[in-house]
Amino acid sequence: MFRRKDINKQRIISSERAAELLENGWHRADLHVHTCCSYDVPPARSMHPENLLLKGKSRGMDYITFTDHDTVKAYDLLGWKTKNLVTGVEVSIKDLENVGHTIHVNVFGFDKQQYSEFDRLVKKESNIYSLIDYLKSNDLPYMYNHPFWFKLSDKPNIPIIPELARHFPVIEYNIQDLKQKNIFSMLLAKYYGKGMAVTTDSHTGGIGKAYTIAEGEDFHEYYNNIRKGRSYMIMDDPSWKHLTREMNAWIELVFSMEKEIREEMGFTSGVGKIDRLVDIFDRYGLSHHQKINGAMMNVMKLISRSGLPVFMYMLSKQPQVSRIGKTVNVLSGIT
Repeated sequence: MFRRKDINKQRIISSERAAELLENGWHRADLHVHTCCSYDVPPARSMHPENLLLKGKSRGMDYITFTDHDTVKAYDLLGWKTKNLVTGVEVSIKDLENVGHTIHVNVFGFDKQQYSEFDRLVKKESNIYSLIDYLKSNDLPYMYNHPFWFKLSDKPNIPIIPELARHFPVIEYNIQDLKQKNIFSMLLAKYYGKGMAVTTDSHTGGIGKAYTIAEGEDFHEYYNNIRKGRSYMIMDDPSWKHLTREMNAWIELVFSMEKEIREEMGFTSGVGKIDRLVDIFDRYGLSHHQKINGAMMNVMKLISRSGLPVFMYMLSKQPQVSRIGKTVNVLSGIT
């Protein structure tokens, strides 16, 4: 029998305890971060890879990686061999035959040719096991991102997730996701003996607000220690605070960007209703009126800070959480 509170004690420590380990040579990284190279990140100057690289260093990240959606443009901009910068990408794959819904996989430490090869493989086959075989044969670190996140347009195949988890060396604890879903991810990791890494998955520059520590004089050694469970996760704030903070920062970025830049970059929030609201805002020229723009932004931030949007989001996911719980709890005999 696994108990949730016991698993939390084994995996999560405070930043004060982490500081002691860091002084003794442990290293830290936030393994899921987006830049303005991702389609769903506002194209603001602060989100440029160069600025986020500096921000990551200022927050004490020993290894910095940018995992944009299906693109490595950040490394074309920064250079593929920049010191302490680890190549990364978030691969989206919808394997209808083996899975049924879209899953995200973070891949690290590849070179330009390897990225071209596995990107072409994913586009050609859309087979998760072909991708995993390639990553294994090339000794590339990879991670199962937010296992219980589902694209709105997809029909989740929840029962297949435990089987998928067996094939990943590391499973993500994503602070943008619900706490209950992350607990289920921890239970899967415990049951199958997998490593875990906490990430921000920030789309607004929140790099390093949560991080994973492990020993490792280079990234592969660091990753292998996570894979073996010789690591700790640090997240001082609860998920709802991270979600609210991310939403506030996102609102500021959206209201500060120019229409021409947004159209040029093809920016989208990924949520149709929000995109339509922003389009209406631009269509009537309101974004060019500083006072109206500022007032609208402040209203939206007040709504966000109230916690109501996050609460409504969490409430809407409860039926899904219940379905996930039935699958995971039966599998691992959890109390």
